Amino acid sequence: MRRIIITIICFFPILCFAQSISDYLILQDIGPYKLFTGITGRAFSGPPKQYSQTSTGGIVDAADHFSENDISYDASYTEPNSKWPFVKVEVTQHSGGDSNKWLQHEVERGFKDIDTLDATYVSPNPLRVINNQKIFYTWGYYRWISNYVVVSIQFTDLTGTKPEPLEVVQAYLQKFPSTIPTSLTLDNAHKIQWIKDEMDRRLWLCDKWFVQVTLGKTDQKTALQQVVGSMQVFLNYREKYYGIKAADDKNLLTGYLSANDGTNIKAKLTEYKNWWAVNKEKAISL
Repeated sequence: MRRIIITIICFFPILCFAQSISDYLILQDIGPYKLFTGITGRAFSGPPKQYSQTSTGGIVDAADHFSENDISYDASYTEPNSKWPFVKVEVTQHSGGDSNKWLQHEVERGFKDIDTLDATYVSPNPLRVINNQKIFYTWGYYRWISNYVVVSIQFTDLTGTKPEPLEVVQAYLQKFPSTIPTSLTLDNAHKIQWIKDEMDRRLWLCDKWFVQVTLGKTDQKTALQQVVGSMQVFLNYREKYYGIKAADDKNLLTGYLSANDGTNIKAKLTEYKNWWAVNKEKAISL
């Protein structure tokens, strides 16, 4: 059985929210792919529906995206001559805020090899051109950004005989044209810049979580868990690309976290930010 999952994350500034579900989803058949409205009598599928709504940061949650009241919508389609869901479309609208600036960075993260600290990709070249537009693609996953919209399609063909769902991909490219620069190449210079941006983002995430405590939007324990997690990622990159051992600092942070010691965690964050300000422009090699 082949499955396709399409995820579209919509991010519009607060004053530009779309007004209807059709602004996010295509609520009609797309070529041979039929809008899925449920299967009568199947308890697991729930009542027939065109879409559902959840609160989530969408696919970029996996990159520790800082969600600022994102809202996700989803719809499904069936493959030709089948009643089973074949395509799942998820649309997440971002409510605004400075987390928008990391969207393409976070989408690209999904195509990187975590074990190599993002110096390589899960396939040799996860860029593809469809309808003269550049998107990320590998192993049946299609993703792109369209300003503040992120589109992700997962296509699985267990038989290896079915065609790609290009009608669906093209329909959503028409609805949300890719704004990935056509000049983008995933060469070593880009990889190095991405690594430095990730180190930047991790320190930025720490600040965002501390602000949430100050604003009373989260408790200190939750924020410190997020902060220490990002600081440890920062230390991993610093060790690999700048040669500074991370073990002692990571042990200290784990102890501070266990003691709910926000004061010492903040002091470490200040230390790392000061170090980064001095060393950020230094050359690194892959």
